[in-house]
Amino acid sequence: MMNKSADPSSFETMRRAMVSSQLRTSAVDDTRVIEAMAVVPRERYVPAGVRDVCYRDTQLALCGGRFQNTPLATGRLINEAWLKKSDKVLLIGAASGYTAAVLALIVDKVVALEEDEALAGAAGAALTGIGNVELVTGPLNAGWNGGAPYNAIIVDGAVEKLPPEIIAQAAPGARISTGLVDRGVTRLAAGSKTEGGFGLFDFADSDCCILPGFAAPHGFRF
Repeated sequence: MMNKSADPSSFETMRRAMVSSQLRTSAVDDTRVIEAMAVVPRERYVPAGVRDVCYRDTQLALCGGRFQNTPLATGRLINEAWLKKSDKVLLIGAASGYTAAVLALIVDKVVALEEDEALAGAAGAALTGIGNVELVTGPLNAGWNGGAPYNAIIVDGAVEKLPPEIIAQAAPGARISTGLVDRGVTRLAAGSKTEGGFGLFDFADSDCCILPGFAAPHGFRF
């Protein structure tokens, strides 16, 4: 008998269920985001051991202690970036490529940054043939200045503090969306860069994978 995880039709059914039960009911209202997540095969971008559960609203263990963000968190972060077709987007935390593949259907250019070599290798293989994604490797907390400025920056995970180096890579008027870690609770936030500066505003409490290298400096304590 064919293993369910090897049956493309079962994944298609799970993908439709994800869209209807997670995205459409949770303020993901950009039809382009919904349509992209309805066709990108998430199972292609995760390890074999978690493919059967890859459409559930849960983080997926990858490698090196990293996790694939939940579909809902990823969908809402993309939704709140207010993307335009002509945009060049910096994706921080490419993991094994799923979010880059979704963004590739929405915008003109995606620069997908990953620091873990094993994840970057998996992403490169999975993204083969998607011509508008540039996969780059380097520290996540440094962003990717080589492609700046960006029309939008999406951090597909939660951070304690967004470094000013990353904010500086956003073009004037750019939208930045990210997860935030606040005393152990993860939230989703977004903001626009203006001439007057930049600020993030929470828009939802959400399960969101925590990315390495973004810990806020802690003051000295006696």
